[in-house]
Amino acid sequence: MKQGDYQVVIPFCFYIFVTDIQCMKSIYFKELGAFLSSIVGYVVLLVFLVVLGLFLWVLPDSNFLDYGYASMEQFFTITPWLMLFLIPAITMRSFADEYKGGTIEWLSTKPLTLHQIVGGKFWASFTLVVIALIPTLIYVFAINWLAIENATLDFGAVTGAYIGLLLLVASFVAIGIFCSTLTDNQIVGFLLALILCWLLYSGFEAISRLPVFSGGADYYIQLIGMDAHYNSINRGVVNTKDVVYFLSVTVVFWQLTLFSLKRKKLN
Repeated sequence: MKQGDYQVVIPFCFYIFVTDIQCMKSIYFKELGAFLSSIVGYVVLLVFLVVLGLFLWVLPDSNFLDYGYASMEQFFTITPWLMLFLIPAITMRSFADEYKGGTIEWLSTKPLTLHQIVGGKFWASFTLVVIALIPTLIYVFAINWLAIENATLDFGAVTGAYIGLLLLVASFVAIGIFCSTLTDNQIVGFLLALILCWLLYSGFEAISRLPVFSGGADYYIQLIGMDAHYNSINRGVVNTKDVVYFLSVTVVFWQLTLFSLKRKKLN
């Protein structure tokens, strides 16, 4: 490609990208508004934070105060399990509600591509989970303040672990939105997302422990699941292969969502 071609192609690609973002905005703010305008949305977020707080500050064997030294390990161990319930609760209405309310036909008449519709819903759900995680930053400063001198938190490791958690969240959100395209019942969508997220997060880890897979096969089965990659990042080392894994899972379920919608003739 000649230099003059780059001067045309690059601005054109940037224009397409900006236009895509602008089109997603309408869906993005519609989804955020629908969730936050309902008392149920606030209850879901509040329950998540309260249950997480009970595990980390009150209940024995998992709270910070009984751990003995400054660490966020309990937080990054418990949070994914709560995400298994929080994220399906957020995403279950993404398309199921559209089907049940009949607004899917209205949505299909808008000058939006399937990619833009799915993108708007994905980023709206992702934003809601990030909103739920923001208050947990208080734990970082609280643990650091409670630590004795010369035993403060490793903020680099904590930052890396938060990155791993966000990558896990992106994968769970993509799975949840895909499951919401399979039914017009929100409860069914919730259960499907819960089961599929659990299977990919912990199911392969459980399968690898079966005696039939001993002798080396267990290691490769573990790598199929999210748990091994999440724990790798959770140790504070953001490895390229783990990042690629989570991005790949997100993209695969994004594409499955598009395929599911096309099968239902939303085009």
